[in-house]
Amino acid sequence: MCEFCTKHGDGQVWYKNAANYSNDLLSDLRRRAFIEHFLESTFKNGFDTLGRLEAIFRKRGRLPGAIKSEMEARAQKEHYGQVLPIEEIRELVLKADTVVRMPCACRWSVSKKEMRCCYGVSFGAEAWYKGIDMSYFGKASDEGLEAVKREEAVAQMERMEEQGAIHTIWTMVTPFIGAICNCSLRDCLAMKTLSAIHVETMARAEHAAAVDEGLCTGCGLCEGRCQFEAIGSRRKDGSVSAQIDMRKCFGCGLCRNACDTGAISLVQRQAGG
Repeated sequence: MCEFCTKHGDGQVWYKNAANYSNDLLSDLRRRAFIEHFLESTFKNGFDTLGRLEAIFRKRGRLPGAIKSEMEARAQKEHYGQVLPIEEIRELVLKADTVVRMPCACRWSVSKKEMRCCYGVSFGAEAWYKGIDMSYFGKASDEGLEAVKREEAVAQMERMEEQGAIHTIWTMVTPFIGAICNCSLRDCLAMKTLSAIHVETMARAEHAAAVDEGLCTGCGLCEGRCQFEAIGSRRKDGSVSAQIDMRKCFGCGLCRNACDTGAISLVQRQAGG
């Protein structure tokens, strides 16, 4: 079990721990203040910081270790995410009391385009997102939060996955869990941070992709769908098959959707994998 699960999972995977969805956590004043301002502090400031750090990374070939460690530690304390396959997203959403769809702060920060692919989920009478400052999107406090039925939300996320979206779940000051995002490397702050400066502000899924070489035709479609550059190929006994680097695989499941022969599945990630 990962260190984050050990600390926040109470003996299980952290996002399956009911205590992490408890409304009791919303009474924390620090969390309420964070929620009110987190669009500005997390996303606008986050993209500005990423731009500066990219310049350092290009010049030195790496970030100073202290900066990298501080960024990852802060993310784990404030707004931390993990990739989840659609099966686990479905399980969580169908248990929620309320679900709202809201604009994607990453896309808005970069291009001022509204795309509603982020979801606030609540598991009790009080919803955390009622305190969010929607003026970030040029809206009034009661605008931009579109209530959707649980089944409808899952169907929307399934369609987003077909278009290349990766599902992630996020804390609003750890360990309180409140948001599900459906984004891609092109737009997501966390994924851009990973690819551009090698800082991990979100965790790999508890599962990883695996290839059945007996079914794999070596067509390369899965490699084209992977946004983490985790898939290559190898030749064995005259045939070519996909090969997955478990260290890079985040377990999103997009590669299996591209496989016409059913050669790719998600398996439980081994310790250290």
